[in-house]
Amino acid sequence: MAGLEGVEQPRRHASATAARWSPAVEDEHALRAMELFGNPAEAEVSLPSRPESAATARRLAQVVVLRHWGLSPKMTEDSVLLVSELVGNAVRHTGARHFGLRMLRRRGWIRIEVRDPSRGLPCLMPVHEYDISGRGLFLVDKLSDRWGVDLLPRGKTTWFEMRVADR
Repeated sequence: MAGLEGVEQPRRHASATAARWSPAVEDEHALRAMELFGNPAEAEVSLPSRPESAATARRLAQVVVLRHWGLSPKMTEDSVLLVSELVGNAVRHTGARHFGLRMLRRRGWIRIEVRDPSRGLPCLMPVHEYDISGRGLFLVDKLSDRWGVDLLPRGKTTWFEMRVADR
């Protein structure tokens, strides 16, 4: 991905990847992604509509939810998973060149949005035990407190919200 040349690529052997992964390295990659693309908690970030952008979106979500907002690792894990699912849908199903990622926090809630230029609505499909794909919106529906789609004059925003405990 442009500008992420120094970021280590996934290895073929899981044991090699597991041995080299550390939270500090992941934080470094997340902060590097934020330097390159911007902070989605301050303004919408535009990312290229390519499969590898899902990793960038996950890193941005991780650094915002865990480090900037100081929320729990469980909330971070769920948010990162759902961001990945929405980004995957935008990349696979819209034919767009770019998509936008925006993250908002208000008292008691976080909201994460993925905007794309397609007006095609996502569809929550029934999921069966042995399905190998098509679980994205099912996960969004199960892990978020609410989700939806806002149609725009040119495209749509797919979003989810999760309750958080304010300190």
